[in-house]
Amino acid sequence: MFRRKLTALEYHNPTGFDCKDETEFRNVIVWLEDQKIRHYKIEDRGNLRNIPSSDWPKYFEKYLQDVNCPFSAQQRQETVDWLLGLAVRFEYGDNGMMVIQHYSNNPDFKAGVLGLANLLKIQRHDDYLVMLKAIRILIQERLTPDAIAKASQAKEGLPVALDKHILGFDTGDATLNEAARVLRLLHIEELRELQTKINEAIVAVQAIIADPKTDHRLGKVGR
Repeated sequence: MFRRKLTALEYHNPTGFDCKDETEFRNVIVWLEDQKIRHYKIEDRGNLRNIPSSDWPKYFEKYLQDVNCPFSAQQRQETVDWLLGLAVRFEYGDNGMMVIQHYSNNPDFKAGVLGLANLLKIQRHDDYLVMLKAIRILIQERLTPDAIAKASQAKEGLPVALDKHILGFDTGDATLNEAARVLRLLHIEELRELQTKINEAIVAVQAIIADPKTDHRLGKVGR
């Protein structure tokens, strides 16, 4: 029941995790706090990291209270699932849980992720969550305020109404949909610039072939 969330969080062994194994259970709790949740300061994680300690359950119970978990340490499965959900929300934002649900049940979501991956030329992966994370990283890199500012300085353009451009697929997330529209428009603009350059090159070549003695730069014919 934890595999999809552990996969989304890039846990090293999402399929082999055994909640009933005490050592594995404690290790995954420490991993979640160290890598994803980070509720405690680093210097305050010592007791939780001391996995062999007989006092570990006591410190774990306090940790659950500190992160406002609604379950007790005795409710192991519910506790792990809740902490995984918290980590997913930190990792993917408030829509993280919705993403997981779509991944499980919605074929349109899978088609949307695949469409975005193709648009961004991201290598396909059997796990759609892995592709989604790669898409998110690429979008964040290309659509940061600095990147957009640099693009605006490089070339002025007219305002574009994104909602008037049909994306052709739905990712299940409004933010991703808007980002995909922006990237598609940027891609179209790049293709237009390339086509313009190709057309100019064709015209120049045709002029030379039609009259090799013509020097268009000088406005003269012959030498």
